[in-house]
Amino acid sequence: MKKFSIYALLSLLVIATSSFILNTTDAGYKVGDVAGDFKLTNIDGKKVSLNDYPEAKGVILVFTCNHCPFSVAYEDRIIGLHNKYVSKGYPVVAINSNDAKAYPDDSFENMVVRAKDKAFPFRYLHDESQEIARNYGATRTPHVYVLNKEKESWVVRYIGAIDDNTDSPAEVTKKYVETAVNELLEGKPVSTSFTKAIGCSIKWKK
Repeated sequence: MKKFSIYALLSLLVIATSSFILNTTDAGYKVGDVAGDFKLTNIDGKKVSLNDYPEAKGVILVFTCNHCPFSVAYEDRIIGLHNKYVSKGYPVVAINSNDAKAYPDDSFENMVVRAKDKAFPFRYLHDESQEIARNYGATRTPHVYVLNKEKESWVVRYIGAIDDNTDSPAEVTKKYVETAVNELLEGKPVSTSFTKAIGCSIKWKK
């Protein structure tokens, strides 16, 4: 019998337990909503907000963390998204909202170490209060929100997974985020604007 990968087994666990997650996508932003700005601490100690991207056409906002195997599996792809789209006006902004007391690997200090080890080319922000994750309705790591700058507003145009294969980038058949950003760049409506984010649950404070 073919063995499941660790990611396939974790995916089954995620799906099986999704009804027990307190903070679900029933809360937070929906596609078409205007997203509020925020001000969070970057790994360099400076505060960062969406208004710090005045020339951007949009932002690829990724809720992620250090320890989750799904987030680790997607790190290189998240770096790739930034490198591909930052010059086109859609930089990646990563946010870690996990409770560092329960998961020390996700502390701000370890965020700094991880970003240095992986040479993150994007800002990696600490949502210590978890307010931003709750506002957005993020539940997983990774969980992506593609925001499009429309006049002075940041409008949510895609929510969900990065692609359809955590295990193997070479076997991806649907690049959800890339397709969404490409369509926005072409002035088209996003054809697939919502998918189920598969990953570890965000670790909420008790």
